[in-house]
Amino acid sequence: MVPLPPASGAWREGDPPGRRQWHAREKPLALEAGGELPGVRLAFETWGRLAPDRSNAVLVLHALTGDSHAAGPAGPGHPTPGWWGALVGAGLALDTDRWFVVAPNVLGGCQGSTGPSSLRPDGRRWGGDFPFLTQRDQVAVEAGLMDELGIERWALVVGGSMGGMRALEWAVTYPERTDALLLLATTAAASAEQIAWTNIQLHAIRADPQWRGGDYHDAGPGRGPHTGLGLARRLAHVTYRSEPELTVRFGRASQGAEDPWNGGRYQVESYLDHHAARLVRRFDAGSYVTLAEAMNSHDIGRDRGDTRAALRRVTARTLVAGVDSDRLYPPSQQAELAAAIPAADRLRLIESPYGHDGFLIETEQVAALVRELVG
Repeated sequence: MVPLPPASGAWREGDPPGRRQWHAREKPLALEAGGELPGVRLAFETWGRLAPDRSNAVLVLHALTGDSHAAGPAGPGHPTPGWWGALVGAGLALDTDRWFVVAPNVLGGCQGSTGPSSLRPDGRRWGGDFPFLTQRDQVAVEAGLMDELGIERWALVVGGSMGGMRALEWAVTYPERTDALLLLATTAAASAEQIAWTNIQLHAIRADPQWRGGDYHDAGPGRGPHTGLGLARRLAHVTYRSEPELTVRFGRASQGAEDPWNGGRYQVESYLDHHAARLVRRFDAGSYVTLAEAMNSHDIGRDRGDTRAALRRVTARTLVAGVDSDRLYPPSQQAELAAAIPAADRLRLIESPYGHDGFLIETEQVAALVRELVG
């Protein structure tokens, strides 16, 4: 029998640290939406060695359900292998014999950074009281990590999807600290349709009776909002892939000997069930809500005049790439970025049947973009 999942898949104090290191912010973080967040810690991992002149640092920013473990095997403290292991390592595009690669777990996340599953300074869990975050709040904490590491300027900032939102914020907020920029499958502002898809996922989580207003973290195994988080993951995963891929891969086939007319599943249903079951064991529903709302808040032009005025602040050498089959972040959104960022040229397209997830899967094409930008 498969054991019940814990109430939250978050990393907790006392769990193996794995490759994680931590940056602790000395002062409370003033939040863009008002108020402040005390006791902030950011988990991060590094690969390679920082050059004596500190000129070889690369910042890698993960997507919604990613974490700091961009490369390396699964093991104690790391439930899954590195999500970009084909790009980060000796001899790879982000060659760790040349580059000092830094990957933080985003603020609000659940794999070592301060988030809803974390303890407050008074020892209670944040839970449903965790404050609203924006991408700018998250980048402000990452800037503190940069200072602690003694890095004055990133040689490259790279991210896709949510990570691309933060990468863009880096280049607009700190243009003097961003030398090169690679934006993958992202946008200048969350669109109405993206917000709508996210809204349904948030409703699924909050409608779960085990959500308890976000205060479920100390419940026993099987007593977290797994149904709601699983539904959110199923919906999101459909938007991450493309219709042609699902048709070719699954068609209308049933799952093994199961009969869909008698309580069984189609193969595509089994596929979604699998991804939902995996996520509830390695992620936290509260972090999913926090990060999804931060993505909805993304608007690079907010309080900066407008989108074009904000993008004119970017001085980094820039490549913008979309995935040709992406229906969640369509290439038209990346075309807008490429046209408005002064140092960008034409839009690059990653050819892939896999939809939005193509930026994670088509690593050879992404590697070519990295090498085009930084050699």
